[in-house]
Order: sequence, then structure tokens, then C-alpha cells
Amino acid sequence: MNDAARDDSLRLAQPADAHSQAEWEAATAAVLRKSGRLSADDADSLVWDKLTRTSLDGLRIAPLGLPEESFADAARPTRSGAWDIRSLVSGLSGVDAKTANEAALVDLDGGVSSLWVAADETTDLAVLLDKVLLDLAPIVLDAPIGAVKVAQNLLALIAERGAGLHAGTNLGADPMGALLRDLPLAPDEAFAELVDLARLAQGIGVRAIVVDATAAHDLGASDVQELGWSIAVGVAYLRALTEAGFSPAVAASLIEFRFAATDEQFPTIAKLRAARQLWARVLELSGAEGVEMRIHAVSSRPMLSKYDPYVNMLRGTVAAFAAGVGGADAVTVLPFDSANGVPDGFGRRIARNVSHLLIDESHVAAVADPAGGSFAVEQLTADMAAAGWEAFIQLEEEWTGANAVGGHDFSPFRDRIAAVSAAREKAIARRKRPITGLTEFPNLAETLPSRPSDPLNERVVRYGASFEALRDTPATAKVFLATLGTVAQHTARATFATNLLAAGGIGVEVAGATADAEELAGKYRAAGTPPVVCLAGSDKTYAEWGAAAIAALREAGATHVIIAGKPDAVDAEVDDAASMGVDALAFLTATREKLS
Repeated sequence: MNDAARDDSLRLAQPADAHSQAEWEAATAAVLRKSGRLSADDADSLVWDKLTRTSLDGLRIAPLGLPEESFADAARPTRSGAWDIRSLVSGLSGVDAKTANEAALVDLDGGVSSLWVAADETTDLAVLLDKVLLDLAPIVLDAPIGAVKVAQNLLALIAERGAGLHAGTNLGADPMGALLRDLPLAPDEAFAELVDLARLAQGIGVRAIVVDATAAHDLGASDVQELGWSIAVGVAYLRALTEAGFSPAVAASLIEFRFAATDEQFPTIAKLRAARQLWARVLELSGAEGVEMRIHAVSSRPMLSKYDPYVNMLRGTVAAFAAGVGGADAVTVLPFDSANGVPDGFGRRIARNVSHLLIDESHVAAVADPAGGSFAVEQLTADMAAAGWEAFIQLEEEWTGANAVGGHDFSPFRDRIAAVSAAREKAIARRKRPITGLTEFPNLAETLPSRPSDPLNERVVRYGASFEALRDTPATAKVFLATLGTVAQHTARATFATNLLAAGGIGVEVAGATADAEELAGKYRAAGTPPVVCLAGSDKTYAEWGAAAIAALREAGATHVIIAGKPDAVDAEVDDAASMGVDALAFLTATREKLS
């Protein structure tokens, strides 16, 4: 069969359904002209500029993928079939080992296939792993401080039991991740321990190292920064092991990678695919081709909201889907109540069942690389890989500089993360990156689940933390919502203002339907004349009697008048205005000051 015939055989669309790029541009431009985003004189091709968005990394994400000549095969996931469902069990100081053991056993009985164990030197692994069949369930240790001691405790446990460890077990050394988290660790000693653990792991047939890119993600890093960090750290560990006498292939086989999966589905898919491409290039240059990259994806801790935590079930589901499609070998969905503290049994059950639903009912794992061939995903993967390589090179140059401490200077990288985090928080403050239940549709009457404090939430920059801080200390007084006109006339802006104020922990006293300024002022007096009022009505109502309403409210005692909408919508002076695109955080902070 010649190439032309082969191409024709793969065409799924009927000739009548085949359309050119120009036709798509024309149809899309017609829609944008109706909404006013394009003028009649604008070229149809401008739809690309209008609909293309820019990520926090500066990557342009087009509305539609276009065919390219080729994309890197190294980005293709290598996992075949279902992913390893991995649950997180904490045995850190302050957490009861027996309780952790009970949670682990319930998870394993519920279909979890491996355990990710957060531990320190005080963790009683004998109790925490009691009745866990270590030769059947891989154990991935996470002990940033005292990694050697914790690993030795695990090996002492299996020696006592007379059993072995599953080949998927990982002793979890990651000194650079611990240093980035600013944990007390001496770099030289930590790297010496890394080599010791590698020799120990090689002797018993398990892995030794986890390149935990969530160390960067939890501080607010972008996808590209997370990629650059992971490859730079992986290279640093390869160097340390090869200098200690390991071959590049053996060293690479001892390493596992951990990435964050967020509810931004396509960037997560592209990030995992790009990671494979970048690491394959590193191994090619190192003479270790053919060693497969093992990826553990965990749903993002920063994206979890403390308020309206049940929405986190949706975030975790999207993250797990993206991780599975992106080719993760193991997936951890953090329980939806993780931001509130140590998760309870219900949260853990929902978390593990997410993967079961995706694998067994939705059959997401039945297809290898389901995103492959999607031009949009392929292009995003290629762009992210290129940017990730640049981020890696930048770290390499910084870590070989004269000012590096212990061979690695993290200060410039932390500064770049802080800049990205600030940009993200600015977008959240303006509600351009909405967080349902926190910045959008907040419920002031909700009762948060009570959970014990979780040390795993420390050193995590949670998205929208500033809004959570406002909600933690609700305003003691309410804003009088001065609704102008009938319910139909004021509902839109009243709903907008109510939700906006609630995002800052501010309740409202609603006037209801009003016919004129006199009636509105009467309802204001009946509400106790709170100092802050917010006008909510239609532009027409504002024009007809908005000025009279403001005058009547000020005369009745209002000291701070806000208008829902543009400040020039009414022919009178207002003290503040709230409309789409406002810096919600600054507005809410100022409003709370006037209420106090």
C-alpha cells in the first residue's frame, strides 16, 4: 500500500465533514464578531490571537491544534494497562502509628496496590506496617530527614519477619528536595547517604531514590519550573552515583520521579509526556538508553481548598485522569479533606476509588497514550519540553557557579518560583483563575470538617491562601446590600456582589425589592444602619434613581458606599466599586477595614 492510500484509509471524516483551516477561522470569527471581540474589518485569522492564552510559563496555548511534521516518540508513555494505585500513609511525629496502620490495611483491602509512607526516625514501622505483606505491596519511603535510619528500620523489619521486599519498593532518598524545602540537612552528608542507600538498594533489588518534583510544586512552581527542577536533580543524582562507581544504566534504574498532577488537565498530561522526553535525552547523552523512566503522579496539594473541600473530589478526579492519560506508572489521589488536616476514612475511600472508577469503569488505562496524536497535546508537550530543557540548563549553570553552597545554589530558583507564585496569586485575586468554593460561590454558612493537624501541609503554598485567611476570621458586621428595583432588575448584580463579599468572609443584609430611594432608606434603617452599603441594580435603575438612593443612604448614616458595577454608572460620588476584573483581595480587605 502506498503512502497516499494509507493516508486515505485513516481518514475518519466523510468528505462533507472535511474543512480547511480558513473555513474554521471564518466560522470562529463570525462568533467573535457577534460578541464584539472582532470588528467587521478585522481579518478572520485574528481569531488565533484572540483565543490563544498564555500560561504562567509564558507558553502560548492555541485554541486548536494543527498538524506538524513530527513529534518526539520519546514522549510516549510506556505503561501498559492499569496504573499502580498508591495511597499516602503518614507515620510522622504526632501521628499514631496504630491508626496509620489501620488506614493502610483498609486501603490495601480496598484495592490500593502500593503504599507511600511518610516517615522519620521516630516512626514505628513495625506497628505502621503490621500485617502488610511487604513482598506483595511495594513501599515507597518518604523520609527527608533521617533517610538512612528509616531505611535501616525497614530492612530490620523484613529481616525480623524473614520476608523480602517487592521490587517496586523505593527507599526514597531525595536530599535535594529536602534542601529546597529548607529542611535542616547538610548537603555533603546527604549525598554520602544517597550513595549508601543506592548500594543498599542495589543489594536487595529495590530502588533507592525519588526525584520529588512536588518539592518545587508545593512552593508554587509552574509546570516548566517543576520539569526543569526534576531533570536537574535527576542529573545531579546520576553524577553522584556514577562518581561512586555505578554505571549510568544502573544509576538510572535506581531512580523514580514524582510529579504533581493538577486539575489543569492538558498541561498535566503534557508535563508528564515532556518529562519522559527530557529524561530520555539525558539518558541518551549519559549512555544509559533503554532504561525506562518510572513516574509517580500525586494530585496537587496546593490546589486543594480548605473551604468547600468536597469540590476537591472533582479536582482530584481530573488530576488522576490527566496523570493516567499522561502515562504515570503510579497515581496517588490525596483525600479531599487533606487541606483540613489528617484525612478520615471516608476521604481515603473516595481517593482510592477515583482510580478504580477511571481504570475499571471508564477504561482510561485500556489505551496506551490516549492523548497521542492530538495535535494540541503534542504541541503543548513539545513546547513544554523545550521550555523545561531551558529551565534545566539554567539550574545547571547556577549550580556550578562560584557562589553555590554545597554545589547547589537554590536562591535564584526560589526567587523565580516566588515570582510565578505572585503572578498566580494576582490572577486569583482578580478571579481570573477562579477557585470554586473559595473565590467563587463561597458558602459562609458551611461547617468545615474537623481534622487533626497534618505536618504534611507544612511548607505548602496553597492557591488562594489569602482568601482562606480572610475566611478564617469572618467579618463581625454585614454589608447592607441596597438592591434597587424589582428582583429581576437587581438579581444579577446582587448575586455578583454577594458572592464577591462572601469570598472575603463578609455577609450581607439584603434590602429586597425596592421602588424608590425613600423605601430603600427605610429598609436600611430597619437593618440597623450598618456603615457600609453596596448598591446593586441595573444600569437603567442606576440612571433613574441611583443618585437619589446614595443621597438617602448617606443621610441615614452610611459612611462607605460601594456600587456593584462601574463607578460612573451612577451620577453621584461613590467610595468604591466592584465589577468584573476588580482586584477582589484588595477590595475585600478595604471593605473589611471599613466594617471594623
